[in-house]
Amino acid sequence: MKNIFLIFILILIIGCSNKQNLESELIRTYYKGFKTSNYQLVKNVLSDSLTTVYGGYTTHFTQESYYKQFKWDSVFKPEYELISIDYIDEKYIATVSISCSKFKFLKNNPLTCSYQFLFQSGKTSKIEELDCSNVNWKVWAKEVDTLVNWIKINHPELDGFVNNLSMKGAQNYLKAIELYKNREIN
Repeated sequence: MKNIFLIFILILIIGCSNKQNLESELIRTYYKGFKTSNYQLVKNVLSDSLTTVYGGYTTHFTQESYYKQFKWDSVFKPEYELISIDYIDEKYIATVSISCSKFKFLKNNPLTCSYQFLFQSGKTSKIEELDCSNVNWKVWAKEVDTLVNWIKINHPELDGFVNNLSMKGAQNYLKAIELYKNREIN
């Protein structure tokens, strides 16, 4: 009887370990997709619906609508580095460093953030930003406000770029940054 109990415990431990390895691999694949600009990798690990929580903003996506977010992000030429995946209190926490042209302009490059990943039926169903430890939000807000106000006055055709999460919005964001930087040269 004692041997049966030990075998049961061993099977339970192996089963939990395999689940942890699978879910850690889903996170690695997710970031590999961003790092290599391969949305198919990202899509393969997403549930049919994905919820993201960044700051006070909760957004619900389908796999197709998340592709728009992926394309928006790609315009800024981000570089992702998955620093760690930790399993704490039955939760997966990924710590990631992200560098990109937008963060550089906003004087917060790279960003190092921690995200909690939740899974449903073997796929990623929710990603929640927990902390961006090295971000100076006051500097970030000041740089965004300065850029937005300058664009409103000098290039009103680009006004609204900061809230436009389409690919065109991201392209306008980059254009606004370039125009703003070049103002000092002219």
